[in-house]
Amino acid sequence: MSLPLPQLVRDDSWLAPYASRIRSRMTRLSNALGDIRDLHGGLGDFTLLHQETGVNFHPERNCWTAREWAPAAHEVNLMGDFNEWSTVNHPLKKDPDGYWSLELPGHALAHRQLVKLHVLGADGSRHDRIPATIRRAVQDPGTHGYAGQIWEPGSYQWLHEFDPSIITSPTIYESHVGMAGEEPRVHSYHEFASEVLPRIAAAGYNTVQLMAVAEHPYYGSFGYHVSSFFAPCSRFGTPEDLKHLVDTAHGLGLAVLMDVVHSHAIKNYGEGLNNFDGSGGQYFHSDERGDHPGWDSKCFDYAKPEVQRFLLSNLRYWLEEFRFDGFRFDGITSLLYWHRGTASFENYEPYFDKEVDEDGLLYLQLANAVVQEFRLGAISIAEDMSGQPGLCRPLSEGGSGFTHRLAMGIPDHWIKILKEQRDEEWDLSWLWDVLTNRRAGESNIAYTESHDQALVGDKTLAFWLMDKEMYWHMKQGEHHPVIERGLALHKMIRLITIALGGEGWLNFMGNEFGHPEWVDFPREGNNWSYQHCRRQWSLLDDEELRYSELAAFDRAMIAMAHECGLLEQPPAVRVHLHNDDKVLIAERGDLLLAFNFSGQQSYSDYLIDVPRSGVYRVILDSDMKCFGGHGRLDHSVVHHTLCKNPKLHLYLPSRTALVLDREDPPERGR
Repeated sequence: MSLPLPQLVRDDSWLAPYASRIRSRMTRLSNALGDIRDLHGGLGDFTLLHQETGVNFHPERNCWTAREWAPAAHEVNLMGDFNEWSTVNHPLKKDPDGYWSLELPGHALAHRQLVKLHVLGADGSRHDRIPATIRRAVQDPGTHGYAGQIWEPGSYQWLHEFDPSIITSPTIYESHVGMAGEEPRVHSYHEFASEVLPRIAAAGYNTVQLMAVAEHPYYGSFGYHVSSFFAPCSRFGTPEDLKHLVDTAHGLGLAVLMDVVHSHAIKNYGEGLNNFDGSGGQYFHSDERGDHPGWDSKCFDYAKPEVQRFLLSNLRYWLEEFRFDGFRFDGITSLLYWHRGTASFENYEPYFDKEVDEDGLLYLQLANAVVQEFRLGAISIAEDMSGQPGLCRPLSEGGSGFTHRLAMGIPDHWIKILKEQRDEEWDLSWLWDVLTNRRAGESNIAYTESHDQALVGDKTLAFWLMDKEMYWHMKQGEHHPVIERGLALHKMIRLITIALGGEGWLNFMGNEFGHPEWVDFPREGNNWSYQHCRRQWSLLDDEELRYSELAAFDRAMIAMAHECGLLEQPPAVRVHLHNDDKVLIAERGDLLLAFNFSGQQSYSDYLIDVPRSGVYRVILDSDMKCFGGHGRLDHSVVHHTLCKNPKLHLYLPSRTALVLDREDPPERGR
């Protein structure tokens, strides 16, 4: 008797040749969860590594324990402020499972003391290492390297409960705490909580995504070269300060996501996990697979149960200790394939061939099982450029269990056409295909630009559109042609992307008001300047400048999306597309979305066929004066369909986008 097809295959007949592979992945996940249950009692005990290792205080026994996994090491010693950094006075003892342990009396260690491990590795080398699950790592003023810090401040008193399941369609404000303020310096968790979170809530977003949360030695890595996976970045404040940030966000009705990096790790010995026990691998592959050629970092060996346990415990730690409402998993294309994402994906074969790291795929499935186990309703977003089928389908259906994936192709296409074409040359058919090309049944997060597009070497969307003219011609009342075009297209690009591109939305902080400059972290090449590593909120707040007009439109766009349930509707249906006229009209739910990309031609009586008869009212108009437009529409006009086959007459001003809400026509009397 043939086995039933997984739901993933039933929903996509092109996957039929790979049904056995999908079944085997489901079986492997089931077996892995069974092994975890049999050997550890379940995910609950399996994901408590951070409580069993590192340096921990046990009040019931009034003692400290230091415990570390280093199976190939010859010696491990605890050193720090408490023993004047002796490398021999406090040796740990090794057990048969490769864990080294030491118990100390309760008075031996104290809050804020610095500690490290001195490890004699299997290769005969000696290195000072930071405990792998340390809860806080700080720069040692004596050596300028990093050290672990004992952190026992007492319990944080949470003020706000939050249920992430209320976020049915996430509108995400991607943020970096350190560069979130205006002054040229590193800003803090507390400053973000008091100064930035209220702006995000007022702008209508329902989710904050925090970058660079886990400790990383190099600020310019944007947080993507993680060294201490369980330690909140100490540049921005203490762990309690981060909890205050999350707590404040929850009080404002905002979910908080962490940009988690489990696809690779920093290769530094002094701060990170690289060759921790001197075996050449341990946490990472010991051969060429352990080195990421593009990122200059180390790649985890997901086949090892200890590595699985380390990373899965890490997810649980952030969910429970800091009450994050989910994660954006960074760079998982590298995690999923041995080629690290450099191959092409022109058909289904590369999703199932020998280049797939099946251990990495299993890890992601386990990760999503953990996320839902310990934060019911949590959001789990995959940053994947391969388009792997089933990534955002439930585990029970043969998927990987993510709730959303980033629509990474959309911003790349916007930047490409802004670089290479005048808007008069844009092919609207091609644009439609780019914005609507996504797998059925898998939710996408659409966006026009994230931090990736804003980094030095590129430009923000606003800067591609208006460039240096933004420095001189953004005053209220001034009508410079470059600025007029830029403001109009900035609004249209964002609206058409949120309307057609997915089931969620993402914006990098400041881009909603057209932040004019790129992001460049302090580095040797810019004389360690913070000039471009900050957000100029004063541009938005200055009533004499036009940035507030873009922000007002973004606020109205986000409000419309929430009030009308735009992102919860099925994908948009194309109603009308005329490339010569530069007009594109679509329907999503009861909303009619009309875009006139022509820079010169307004249409006073544009006739279109619409799918359904009814009464249509304009609820969003990018040309309104309060949004920096010309105010050419009369919003008191109500549009009624004509004829048996419904048609609609619309006034479509040049470079304008409209959203019309449909109501059923009133019944005629008999």
